[in-house]
Amino acid sequence: MPIHQDAIKKERQTKRKNERNRVITSSLKTSTKKVLSAVEEKNIDAAKTALLEMTSLMDSAASKGVIHHNTAGRRVSRLTRKINELASK
Repeated sequence: MPIHQDAIKKERQTKRKNERNRVITSSLKTSTKKVLSAVEEKNIDAAKTALLEMTSLMDSAASKGVIHHNTAGRRVSRLTRKINELASK
């Protein structure tokens, strides 16, 4: 247990940030799975709408510092490429 006031405050802040980050990360995983399942089913329209939602969540998470902006860009790019490959077939 922390004794100093600043350590107590830091512990409170860390708990709050961890909870927020856990919620955001969970929603990112869920939206990514939606896109992947739509791609697996070869449903291009559903995949594109899910990708738009996922892109918005990724950008939001990157701006809040939950994930790095390069990570967000890489994930969006990979899924966009999968959808484009599916659409071109």
